[in-house]
Amino acid sequence: MSSINTNSGAMVALQMLGGTITQKEDVQDDISTGKEVNTAKDAAALWAISQVMEVDVAGFTAVSASLSLGEATVAVAAVGAERLSDVLIEMKQLTVMASSGSVDYSKIETQMAHKTEQLNAIISSTQFNGVNLLKTDINGSGSSALTVAASLDRQGSGTPNLSSISVDSVDFEGSASFDINNRTTITDKASAMVALTEIEGFLNFAIEGAASLGASASQISGQNDFVGKLTDSMKMGISAMIDTNMEEASARFAALNVQQQLGGLSLSIANAAPNSLLSLV
Repeated sequence: MSSINTNSGAMVALQMLGGTITQKEDVQDDISTGKEVNTAKDAAALWAISQVMEVDVAGFTAVSASLSLGEATVAVAAVGAERLSDVLIEMKQLTVMASSGSVDYSKIETQMAHKTEQLNAIISSTQFNGVNLLKTDINGSGSSALTVAASLDRQGSGTPNLSSISVDSVDFEGSASFDINNRTTITDKASAMVALTEIEGFLNFAIEGAASLGASASQISGQNDFVGKLTDSMKMGISAMIDTNMEEASARFAALNVQQQLGGLSLSIANAAPNSLLSLV
């Protein structure tokens, strides 16, 4: 029934237009923020999950930074241990020469003393960020091992547990297997033979230490790669849950624009209906 007191057509058209405008504003907000789920009101379950995952991403980002620092620290120590091996090979050559006889033992011993000083200098200076894995006390506070944060483990929605990788000091400074400062002084062929045996032992210790540090550096590097990929996957998961699909949102926004125009036209037609009725009177 048509009525000049109540324009039901205009009321319906106005409601539809208002709904279209609200949807358009929502889509516009999704596009401007880049997120479909901005607050718990938008989708409580997805928002809650994304918040937990965001915390985990932040945690893994910190873990990755720790791994990168640890990798660099161990890599520097490995280079130092390798350099010790190089110097010890030179010292071994000197002891072999002295063991053969018919040499100036004092000159050989002078060179050995210089190389001993070189070894001590390498041990003292091989540090990164205040950590020296070639010394007994690696950081000046009594620590004998480097602890590197390696991963986070969360059971359900509980508190995450932090796991770590520990790298022990090779301890060229205090190990009885590398008592370089108390090495045998070369004065004759007999002492040269004793020194040769000692240097062989020091060299083996240095080689094993360098290999151990290299293996630890490789382990930390591999874990860092894994954490990086895991973090990227988590970010993609968060994006899939809460981010706006821009192609879909743009198409939706264009469609709502058309609906708004049509809604305005429908409202104009509905508002003109009472005048048409009056013209019949």
